[in-house]
Amino acid sequence: MPQIGENAPDFTLPSTSGEDVTLSSLKPKAVVLFFYPRDNTSGCTKEAIGFSELKEAFAAENVEVFGLSKDDMKSHHKFVEKQELTVELLTDADSDVCEAYDVWKEKKMYGKTYMGIERSTFLIDGEGKIAQVWRKVKVPGHVEEVMEAVKAL
Repeated sequence: MPQIGENAPDFTLPSTSGEDVTLSSLKPKAVVLFFYPRDNTSGCTKEAIGFSELKEAFAAENVEVFGLSKDDMKSHHKFVEKQELTVELLTDADSDVCEAYDVWKEKKMYGKTYMGIERSTFLIDGEGKIAQVWRKVKVPGHVEEVMEAVKAL
């Protein structure tokens, strides 16, 4: 499990921009990486819209914002179009990045156990180190809390 102060696990993943995104190539920009369970679900939609609404404010702080789930690119593009999202979404179809960030967890709902993404956000500084971690995120107020942490970098 990546800890604050450690190097963030590097990755290269496909993005809704049409380009692959490699974390280490984004330096010296800081990065907000928010992991979410599924496109077009209630909490995930609210979170992605929240980050999209503040995208310019994050950019003004020299911060890139990416959402990440296991959904395929077709699903991501529909999500972006339907919700008019401005943040880029990354696809981790093999769960490699989810596992590296320790967000691929056993979950329970309605008495059933299954594997899924635990809603989590990582703030990665311009050196590529983890500056802040939010796990088991509750969506209301979360984007604003992340922005406050960015301003404190």
